[in-house]
Parts: sequence; C-alpha cells; structure tokens
Amino acid sequence: MATLSRRGFIAPTLAAGAVRAVPMIASKPAARRILTLVYDRKLGMMRAIDRLVP
Repeated sequence: MATLSRRGFIAPTLAAGAVRAVPMIASKPAARRILTLVYDRKLGMMRAIDRLVP
C-alpha cells in the first residue's frame, strides 16, 4: 500500500468533492437555504430545520 501524507490525502479528496458538487450547483435554480434551530420537547434537545426558499 502506498504511503500517503496528510497533504497527499486532502488534495485529491477535495478535488473529488468539487467534481461532485459543481454540476449540482450549476443545475439548481437560485434558492436560499434557511436554517432554523428549534427546541423539540419530545426529543428534549435542539433540532435543526433546513428549508429552501425560492
């Protein structure tokens, strides 16, 4: 197995992530993401709600 340094691992990982993310960003219409934090009594903790607003 080839020995990888930290820098040698991070660079290809970021490049692969960019290749997957760029087409999705280009094809989606302009929309804002709104993140709201609410307290859920049933769960007994904070919960994040993510909404897309055109």
